[in-house]
Amino acid sequence: MISSRQPDPTTGSPAPPHAAPPSAPPPGPTPRGAAFLLAQIGAHAAGRFAERVGELGLTPADVGLLRMIAGQPGRSQRSLAQDLGVVPSRIVALIDGLEGKGLVERRRSAEDRRNHELHLTDEGRRTLGAVSGAAAAHEDALLAGLDPAQRAQLLELLERVAAEQELTPGVHPGYRTLNKPPRGRG
Repeated sequence: MISSRQPDPTTGSPAPPHAAPPSAPPPGPTPRGAAFLLAQIGAHAAGRFAERVGELGLTPADVGLLRMIAGQPGRSQRSLAQDLGVVPSRIVALIDGLEGKGLVERRRSAEDRRNHELHLTDEGRRTLGAVSGAAAAHEDALLAGLDPAQRAQLLELLERVAAEQELTPGVHPGYRTLNKPPRGRG
């Protein structure tokens, strides 16, 4: 707290005896409700997950793509774009990055030579195994305050909410905002 003997760092003049510190939040109601808590926990969880996979040299988007390719080896970039709800050019750029890291390879399709099939490399499979370990540790840390029955109940309730909102299982909506050009230029 700033006292009358210490100068106010923003003005250099002595602060009034009962002045609030400059970093004090403005008074007002605390946000409440399930939607706010879901957003708050989601942002926290996403940030912590990004830190964990960042240690493996990946982004959360990389992880999602690796999982989707592992779940359906040989799929095309176009089908991946459709499942994610993004334009194919966005997927091309993301796959270029994974290919550059040696995690994914493109193979010409035997059925349609215009298309490439996507496959994990051996390194991609090893990396996805490391991601699985990091994801399990992440979930354990995030849900440490819940017992197994509570975790199961929470998962069931969140799945119900996601289904009601018609969210595609296993697909993070953040892909739709990746690599968008900045607004307001030009």
